Amino acid sequence: MIDYRTAVRAALWVAAVGLPLGVAAQPLSGNGFMFGAPQGTFTLRAGYAQPTTGSEVFSFSRQHLTMGRNDFAGGSLSADLGFFVSERFALQVSAGLSTRTVGTEFRAWVDNNKLPIQQSSTLRRMPLMLGLKYYLSPPGRSLGQLAWVPARFTPYVAAGVGGMWYSFRQVGDWVDYQTLDVFPATLESSSWAGAGYGAVGVDYAMSPRVGLVGEARYDRAHAKMGYDFSGFDRIDLSGLSATFGLQFRF
Repeated sequence: MIDYRTAVRAALWVAAVGLPLGVAAQPLSGNGFMFGAPQGTFTLRAGYAQPTTGSEVFSFSRQHLTMGRNDFAGGSLSADLGFFVSERFALQVSAGLSTRTVGTEFRAWVDNNKLPIQQSSTLRRMPLMLGLKYYLSPPGRSLGQLAWVPARFTPYVAAGVGGMWYSFRQVGDWVDYQTLDVFPATLESSSWAGAGYGAVGVDYAMSPRVGLVGEARYDRAHAKMGYDFSGFDRIDLSGLSATFGLQFRF
């Protein structure tokens, strides 16, 4: 079974390929310009992710456990590696990771000692996408045959498809509604799912090679649940994210 280590390796691969390209290209810039237009970009971003949590397994958990709709919101990390195919278009490989653990207890039941019946629930998502990025204005301009000067602000839109690995895990004590017995159990479901995304953002050039990036993105994905959650419909892995980071041109 594929676990989250596979997804993390994919994100590290993007970083391992992209970061040396960005660093190695530094000597090819002059004072306020580059010797030739850039061939690509490498971006590292961090921010906040809000899963939609709109499917049956989350509704069931919110009904019976002290879980809120926004409890799985939290930090996220992502890396992008892009290659220009024209002045305004770039192909982009992106990987990300968001994970959050929520402590809960049954709303309507306590154990024989009048103590809460507690659990912890963890949702982990890892998108791995191939997309196309379009700059709404030119990211820079050429001066003569050699020099290229970046634009200070460059807004863009992006979209793509790929896969999303997820893991949903609940660990703790549970109530058998037929016998009213309390028993410990670990319930888990994980797999890959087809996914797509759309994003808007802006690049801010601090130098010819280094800049800042801000991006808002929506990921859409649904996946079948494993045996431990048989009877539930597909889990909703969609969500919004807002991230901010550093970009290196090479």
